[in-house]
Amino acid sequence: MKTIYIYCEGPTEESFINTVLYPYFLSLGIYIRPIVCETRRDTNRKYRGGVSRYAKVKNELMILCKSHPHEYVTTMFDYYAMPSDTPGISDATPDIFERIGKIESIINEDIGERNCKFHFMLHEFEGILFSEPNTFHLIANDGIVGEIQRIRNDFETPEHINNSPETAPSKRLEALIPGYAKVKNGTQLSEAMGLGAIMVQCPHFKKWIEDMVAW
Repeated sequence: MKTIYIYCEGPTEESFINTVLYPYFLSLGIYIRPIVCETRRDTNRKYRGGVSRYAKVKNELMILCKSHPHEYVTTMFDYYAMPSDTPGISDATPDIFERIGKIESIINEDIGERNCKFHFMLHEFEGILFSEPNTFHLIANDGIVGEIQRIRNDFETPEHINNSPETAPSKRLEALIPGYAKVKNGTQLSEAMGLGAIMVQCPHFKKWIEDMVAW
């Protein structure tokens, strides 16, 4: 069975991979394994989640690739929060999909491992939750669901939602839904709407899934 390691940003992504991606890929004969980024270590504990420096991500990806030379390695990191030392991150190509493709290619070249394909979530994981606003009825009332639908209607795709760090998809949801729990609710909502619905709405995410299947 083919194995794909997904080096991801934190527990929200890890839960999504285990709950939504794992069964989909398993049905195709592919084993998916999440590896959560460790922000720092000491002698007794590991601190998980978040990206502080690209150099650290690169180093851990290279170790992962070399440790599993006959398997595949990809990533699940939020684009909008990547550190400034990330190669190509300052690219300002107007078309977001063209821009992200260019940056991912630059990073792949910088890492230089044949079994690694870097992938960004646009603009962060919570963006894909806007693929099916009606699903939010699981945790919110009609008025809030209507506001989520209005936000979705303002953008070409869910992957376009992000005007600034203050209006990133997760910030919008936290402002609308008191007590919004990123890990619990993110997994609940994405599982309810289904991978197919997300892929229909999110072209860059869809390409990532298709690329993993084709490896």
